[in-house]
Formats: sequence, structure tokens, C-alpha cells
Amino acid sequence: MAKARPIPDLRADDTYAQAAAKIVRVRSQELADHSRGVLEMGDIERLHDMRVATRRLRAGLEVFAPCFDRKAHRDALRGVKELADALGERRDRDVAVAALEAFAAQLEGADRDGVERLIGSLRMQQLQANEALRPQVSADRLTRLRTSLDELVRGAKGTQGRRA
Repeated sequence: MAKARPIPDLRADDTYAQAAAKIVRVRSQELADHSRGVLEMGDIERLHDMRVATRRLRAGLEVFAPCFDRKAHRDALRGVKELADALGERRDRDVAVAALEAFAAQLEGADRDGVERLIGSLRMQQLQANEALRPQVSADRLTRLRTSLDELVRGAKGTQGRRA
């Protein structure tokens, strides 16, 4: 799992809103960076890292909610939640397939055949979840989300006229 990035220039004397802006900006960038290759099913850790990035961003948005315009915050948080839900649907299948493959490797005969049929069914669900995820991670959708997060950060209450 990718480690959370440090927040550059975060200082103890920052206002709550300044800290909010800095943290949400970095967590938003993390999310964007982890989106590369997320639909490639050969490396399930990419998706996991992006899902973790959505959880970190969501936590920041929730903790710092008072710093942001209510409607803009609600809209940005909704976008992050929708993305996290779609990532979760695919991740659930990724984890199940990996666990069952390890289990099947220890079996023989009819038991192994049965587990492999279940794996085949889960792989179909995994593909379906990946296709449902595709529009959520499209360049256009991620750009819109990033733009809304950038606007949210710029409008953080108490940061106007200050470098956040």
C-alpha cells in the first residue's frame, strides 16, 4: 500500500482553514496520481492504492467540512464517495479472486475444479465491476473532480489573500 504523502509547509500556526487547504490539495493530488493504470487488472494494488487515496481524501474533507462552502463541499464529497464506491466494487472481487486462487492451489480433483469454477464466476463479476468503474476514472470525470476540489481549496474560509 502506498504511504500517505507528507503535507509540505504544514505548520502548527496555520489556521484550521489553511491546514484544510494544504491537506485536501495534497490528498487530491495523491488521488490523481494513483489513477494511472487503475483499470489494468494484472496489478490489483494500483486499484487498492487509489481506493486508499479516496479514503484519505474523504477523511480530510469530512474533518475540515466547516472550512468549506457547504454546497461545494457536499458536491466534492459526493464525487469522492461515488468514486470510492466504484473502486470498492472492483476491489471486493480482486480480493476474493486472489484468496480463492491461493486456496485452490492447495486442493486437488473435484474440490479444485469447484473452486476454479467459482473463481471464473468471480472473474466475470470483476470484469463487470471494472467496466462500471471505467466512467468513474475517465480522464474527463477525474478532471472535473480535481477541478471541484481545487475550487473548494481556493475558497476555504479564512485562506483568502494568504498562501494556503
